[in-house]
Amino acid sequence: MMMFKIGGEKDFNMKLSIIIPVWNEEKTIETILKRVLDVKLPWKKEVVVVNDGSTDNTEKLINKFKNIVYVKKENGGKGSAVRAGLEKASGDYVIIQDADLEYDPIQIPKLLEVAEKNPGCAIYGTRIMSPPVLFGKNRTVLLSHYFANRIFSLMFSMLYNNWMTDMETGYKLFPRSAVSKMKLKANGFELEPEITAKLIKHGYKIKEVPITTKPRDFGEEKKFNTIKDGAQALLSIFKYRFSD
Repeated sequence: MMMFKIGGEKDFNMKLSIIIPVWNEEKTIETILKRVLDVKLPWKKEVVVVNDGSTDNTEKLINKFKNIVYVKKENGGKGSAVRAGLEKASGDYVIIQDADLEYDPIQIPKLLEVAEKNPGCAIYGTRIMSPPVLFGKNRTVLLSHYFANRIFSLMFSMLYNNWMTDMETGYKLFPRSAVSKMKLKANGFELEPEITAKLIKHGYKIKEVPITTKPRDFGEEKKFNTIKDGAQALLSIFKYRFSD
């Protein structure tokens, strides 16, 4: 049962499920799992790793770790992996953690702190509220992703009457009970607008917390394709505004 203390006091009975969708991440999977398992949280922690049909050594490396919930499935995309993870998650809240090291788990406590003060809300880590670094080795977001995300977030804000700066953020913290009421359908990156749209349509408020990230280059494995995936995300923004 989800419980909060009055006045924002920490309740150590709370449990967070961290879902990690993985596809061919042999270069980073050990590092991200160590970071997730080592990060100190004020809540209990459950780590759900979903292997989305990896064909490299990802599974072998995952098997080195204990104290995780492991799900193996055929390749279907990030959205399908997250949905599979949600079916196994048992926490009061859920957060999605990408395996590519762009998002550092050390920032998760920032989101939990806001969640404790705003029971029942969804908390998003935004890369935009703090001035983003767009160039150089210390950049915090890819330039093309920044502009695409600004367009998506603006259109989303206008259509759903809910101002957001970073709808496409990978760090989305939300009550598990919220998604249990939804029928999520997305298989790919369009899961981002689908979850956000359905949270709002189900009456959940979304609050944003500034975070920083370390994005990978386009040449480093797979990334969000600004044109292909962007078009799908844009379509989803309109689609879920007028349908379930």
